[in-house]
Amino acid sequence: MTTLSQRPANPVVGQAIPHESAALHVTGAALYTDDLVVRTSGVLHAHPVQAPHAHARVTRLDPAPALRVPGVVRVLTAADVPGVNDAGVKHDEPLFPSEVMFHGHAVCWVLGETLEAARLGSLAVEVDYEPLPSIVTIAEAVAAQSFQGGQPRLERGDVEAGFAGADHVFSGELDIAGQEHFYLETHCSLAQVDEAGQVFVQCSTQHPTETQDIVAHVLGVPSHAVTVQCLRMGGGFGGKEMQPHGYAAVAALGAILTGRPVRLRLSRTQDITMTGKRHGFHAQWRAGFSHEGMLQALDVTLTSDGGWSLDLSEPVLARALCHVDNAYWVPHIRVNGRIARTHKTSQTAFRGFGGPQGMLVTEDLLGRCAPLLGIDPVELRRRNFYREGQETPYGQQVRHAERAVACWDQVLAGGDVVARRRAVAAHNATHPHTRRGLAVTPVKFGISFNFTAFNQAGALVHVYKDGSVLVTHGGTEMGQGLHTKMLQVAATALGVPLSSVRLAPTRTDKVPNTSATAASSGADLNGAAVKDACEQILERLRPLREDPANAGLSWSELVGKAYFQRVQLWAAGFYRTEGLHWDSTAMHGSPFKYFAYGAAAAEVEVDGFTGAHHLRRVDIVHDVGDSLSPLVDLGQVEGAFAQGVGWLTLEDLRWDESDGQTRGRLATQAASTYKLPSFSELPEVFNVALLERAHEDGAVYGSKAVGEPPLMLAFAVREALREAAAAFGPPGTSVDLACPATPEAVFWAVEQARGGATPPGQSPVVEGGTGVVPAQPDSGAPPLAPRSERLARTGER
Repeated sequence: MTTLSQRPANPVVGQAIPHESAALHVTGAALYTDDLVVRTSGVLHAHPVQAPHAHARVTRLDPAPALRVPGVVRVLTAADVPGVNDAGVKHDEPLFPSEVMFHGHAVCWVLGETLEAARLGSLAVEVDYEPLPSIVTIAEAVAAQSFQGGQPRLERGDVEAGFAGADHVFSGELDIAGQEHFYLETHCSLAQVDEAGQVFVQCSTQHPTETQDIVAHVLGVPSHAVTVQCLRMGGGFGGKEMQPHGYAAVAALGAILTGRPVRLRLSRTQDITMTGKRHGFHAQWRAGFSHEGMLQALDVTLTSDGGWSLDLSEPVLARALCHVDNAYWVPHIRVNGRIARTHKTSQTAFRGFGGPQGMLVTEDLLGRCAPLLGIDPVELRRRNFYREGQETPYGQQVRHAERAVACWDQVLAGGDVVARRRAVAAHNATHPHTRRGLAVTPVKFGISFNFTAFNQAGALVHVYKDGSVLVTHGGTEMGQGLHTKMLQVAATALGVPLSSVRLAPTRTDKVPNTSATAASSGADLNGAAVKDACEQILERLRPLREDPANAGLSWSELVGKAYFQRVQLWAAGFYRTEGLHWDSTAMHGSPFKYFAYGAAAAEVEVDGFTGAHHLRRVDIVHDVGDSLSPLVDLGQVEGAFAQGVGWLTLEDLRWDESDGQTRGRLATQAASTYKLPSFSELPEVFNVALLERAHEDGAVYGSKAVGEPPLMLAFAVREALREAAAAFGPPGTSVDLACPATPEAVFWAVEQARGGATPPGQSPVVEGGTGVVPAQPDSGAPPLAPRSERLARTGER
C-alpha cells in the first residue's frame, strides 16, 4: 500500500458527513457570482446582439443608434479589443465575429446602466447580414465533407480476419443525441479593475486558469495582471470548462474600457442558444460473433457533431474511441473517428466527455444482436467481460477486471434479478397492453485527463497560530462535493477535527496553473496536493512533536510553540499523476490512472398504446474505491444516473432543419420544450450500494473518482425499454430504439415488434441481405439517412 492511499487510525475521510454548503444551499444563503452584483456599486450590465442566421457575413454594424438609448453606456465591438479577438484555445473562436457561424451568435455586446437598458440598446444596434449556405446536420456535413480537427483511428488485431472467422456478422447505424447541460446557474461573470489596472474577474468557471489565460489574451496583458476567482457554481457538468472564457473576456474588456464593474449573466434562453452541449454522434458499426456469442471483431466509425469550432471536440472524440469497448474484450477492433463542422453552437465537454457516446454503441449493438443470436442479453454481456491480464484496444492493461464481475454479481443477487425476470415474463404473458423489461449493463470508465499534462494539481495550506487551518486548492466547487472531500482530506492528514479546517474560494493568485475540475479527477488530483502540503507542515513540526518536553500538548498549543520557534506553518502542495503515457497520434498508451467499475439493473413498464413508460426499480453497485465521503459519493451516483436517464430517454434537442428563414435555430430553448428528468422519472425503488473492499492503491486515501462513471449506468434503462418493446412481438424479436428513447421512439419500437410501420428514415430488421458497412473516414463516406438506425444481418457461417 502506498503512503498516498494509506489511511491513519480514525480518519475523517470515510465519514458520512453532509455537503459542506448543504445548509447554505437549502436556506438560500449560499452566494453565487451573480449574488455579488448587489454588493458592488456602479455595475454595468452586458447584453448580446444575436444574429438571426445560422451562417452569414456581417456586412455592416452600426452601434450609434444604441448609444442614443437612455442608459446605454457603450457598445463593445471587435475594434475595441486591445489584444487578440479570439476566445478559444484553438484560435478559431472570434470573440466579435465578422462571420456568423450559428443562429444566435453574438456579434457585439451592449453595456447599460441596467439590464433593460442594455437589452433595448441591443435592439437598436443596426446590423446587415449576407446569408450564406449552412450545414445543420451530421448527414449534411458528411455529404459536404465538412470536417474539422484530426481523424483518429484506434486499431488492434486483424479486423478483416476476425470477420472472416466469425460465425455471425451484423451491421447497423445509430444516431446518438446531444444534451443540454441545463445547470441551475447560467453563465455569469463580474469583472472589476483596480487603481493599478489589475483585472479581477468573479466567474462561474470550472477552469479558472484557462479563463485567466483567455482574458489576458483578449486584453493583451500578461496573466499576472488578471485574477480569476470561482466562489462556487450552481452546476457545471462540463459546460463551464471552456465556454465561460469568452463571456469573462467581454466583461473584463467592458470593465477596462469604462473603468466600472461589468456584469455579464446569460438568461436561460441565451444560455441554451449560445453555449455548447454534449456532442451528438452518428455511429456506423459492423460486429462479428462466434456461435457462443463471443465478440470476434468490431468495426466502428464515429462522426461527432462538433458545431462551428473545435472547442474540446478532439479530446471528446478520443475518449469516445477509447471507450467503445466499455467492459468487453474484443480481439479484433477498429474504430475511426471524425468531427463534423456544422453551423450550430460549438459543442463541448459534458459529464462523461465522449465516453458515454462510445460506450452506447456497443451496448446498443449487444442489445440488438442478442435476440438474433438466441442468447439472453444478460448472459451475452457477461460472457464478453474483460478478464485479468487483458488489454484495452489502445494497449492499457485492465487492472481489477474482477471488480466489474463483483459489481455485476452483487447487482444480480441484491436485485433478485433472476426471480424478477421470471416475474417480468409472467406479467408479459398475461398483460396484452403493457410489457415490462429488466436489463443489466456494466460500466468500465477510465480516470484521468487524456491530455497527460493536465494531470497535475496544487494546493496552499495555512496553519494559523491558534491551530486553525485554511485550505486553498485548484479545484472548483459546482455542487459535486469536492470542497467537502478536501476538508476531510486536510483534517485527516493533519489529525485535527473537521471543525478546525476551512476552505477558501478557488483563485488563480493563490494556486496558479490549475487544471480544469473535470475528467472526474478533482478529488484525486487536488486531494493528493492538499495531503502533500499538510505532510510538509507535519514534517516541520516533527522535531517539536518528538521532544519529550512537549508531550501532552494539544494541536493548538504545539502550533503556537512552533510559531515562537519560527517554524514555517504553511506549505504549497503539488501532485502529478504518475505512470501515464499517451501517444495521441498512434492512439496507444496508458492514459488512465485506473478504471472505475459499476453495474445497474433496471426494470421498466411500457404502455403499448402510447409508448409511455415508467421506471419501476433500479439496483446499482458502483466502485468508488474506499470512499472519501460516502454521502457525497452516493449523491453523485444517484445524480449522474438521473442525468443519464434524461439523456437517454427524455432530452431531445431539436434544431430547425428546414430551408426557411429560421434554419439552424434551436427550437428547444426552455424547460417548456426541453424535457428534463424530475422526481417523476426516478424509479419507485432505487437501491444504490458502493462496492466494498475496493481500495485503490496509488490514489488519495484509496478512493476513486465518482463524478462521471455512474452516468453510464443509465444504459440499463434504455436496454430495459428495448426489451419491453420487443416483448410486444414474438420471441427473438430485435427492435431498433432511437436515442433519446422518448415515448414516441418507444412507440415506434413497439410497432416494429408487432410487425407494423416504422418511422420515416428507419428500416426494420433485415434477416439476411446486404448490411450497412461503415465507410472509413478517408474513403469518402456516403450521405447518411436522417435520424436513421438500421440493423442488418450481413452474413452467417
